Amino acid sequence: MRKSSLRRACAALAAVTSLTLAATACGGTTKKDVKDESTGSAVTGGKADPNAALKKGLTVGFLPKQVNNPYFTTSDKGGEKALTELGSKYKEVGPSSATDTAGQVSYVNTLTQQQVNAIAVSAQDPGALCTALKQAMANKIKVVTYDSDTNPDCRNAFVSQASAEDLGRTEVQLLAQQIGYKGDIAILSAAQTATNQNTWIGFMKEELKDPKYKNVKLVKVAYGNDDAQQSFQQTQGLLQQYPNLKGIISPTTVGIKAAAQYLSGSKYKGKVKLTGLGTPNDMRKYVKNGTVDGFELWDPAKLGALAAQTAVALVSGQITGKEGETFTAGGTSYTIGKDGVISLGKPTVFDAKNIDQFNF
Repeated sequence: MRKSSLRRACAALAAVTSLTLAATACGGTTKKDVKDESTGSAVTGGKADPNAALKKGLTVGFLPKQVNNPYFTTSDKGGEKALTELGSKYKEVGPSSATDTAGQVSYVNTLTQQQVNAIAVSAQDPGALCTALKQAMANKIKVVTYDSDTNPDCRNAFVSQASAEDLGRTEVQLLAQQIGYKGDIAILSAAQTATNQNTWIGFMKEELKDPKYKNVKLVKVAYGNDDAQQSFQQTQGLLQQYPNLKGIISPTTVGIKAAAQYLSGSKYKGKVKLTGLGTPNDMRKYVKNGTVDGFELWDPAKLGALAAQTAVALVSGQITGKEGETFTAGGTSYTIGKDGVISLGKPTVFDAKNIDQFNF
């Protein structure tokens, strides 16, 4: 995934997933308008029947933000594999540019005309697709968003990468293990005003209140503004200011890569632990040269698979997208949260053992 795309994905993650931090509006429609069309289509078959048999021979159209993007190629292949296993068909369409919102709208309309059973879309814009998606739902097509959401009224369910709480807490857990639960740590964030970063950091601080971290001290939160050079300099500054620093958490792909770059060329390599949110392609060489033991993000293949499985469950009537409904996908039980959000689960940890299995 390109850095800009991944930053947008991360922003969407905190804004739309577990806390629904920002409600995004669908331009040109009212909640009543959308409810009449989308919600009505979601419950056409009555209440959800968790014991309903999964239908076969369905066609699910995947519409990523951008085709031929390694991140979405990985994600959509996960969706294709899941659909094949479920006895249904997969097709992918999408724009070659990650900013071609009009193109995404056109593809939604095309899939609607082709009468696919469901559409799985990673939305470039939270509102621009709404009219087209409403039309799809009015034509009894189930709509699942994944990776990047729309307004909740514009789809049946959203498959979220991970919850904000899981992302915050697991980063602390990962670093604490690496430093033996003892020593000073710092956080290298993006912008000081970044909602997603601040939400994750809030959960990091909550996690650190657990008695098992009594010997771990958070000494500073620094801000690199998602700029490689600034993040590099902030890393250098942290180590100068806190010579006994044992670890750094950077919950931003730009920040963790810049911090790894600095550490790998310094006397602190292997001595000061670094973790956070990064992509395997950015971090591979730093894992292999001993700078980084492990970091995390979600697995896009699993995300795509769950989007496909959710689509089939919706079409089959096992779920309608209402809060509290449960269903099983790939041997795992999922519960639909507020606003139709389904969380993939805890993020994936990438280390020397598995990093070469991923390409994004």
